Amino acid sequence: QVQLVESGGGLVQTGGSLRLSCAASGRFFSINGMAWYRQAPGKQRELVASITSGGSTNYADSVKGRFTISRDNAKNTVYLQMNSLKPEDTAVYYCNAYSTSSELTIGGPYWGQGTQVTVSS
Repeated sequence: QVQLVESGGGLVQTGGSLRLSCAASGRFFSINGMAWYRQAPGKQRELVASITSGGSTNYADSVKGRFTISRDNAKNTVYLQMNSLKPEDTAVYYCNAYSTSSELTIGGPYWGQGTQVTVSS
């Protein structure tokens, strides 16, 4: 089982920046792909950015050039640097991950509890 704990959300003005962190803990051999999703009120959860264990990244078109996903494999932590924030970025942001157990079975998806990001205009 894997637990994901997010931090770093908050209230920021348009054009500001925030950095989200998500640390994985529990019983696993390794953490595989990690990602950030977000869900705004009345909308479906959507993928924001993802990163493989090797560092390959993928971004939603709406955040390209503004957000950067990165990870520290030694700390089993993924980050989301968010710059030039807009009111439409307001949402609850969730961390997501898959793991490999010591028996080499794949586990997940695992989800964090979510962290609120609010961008004021």
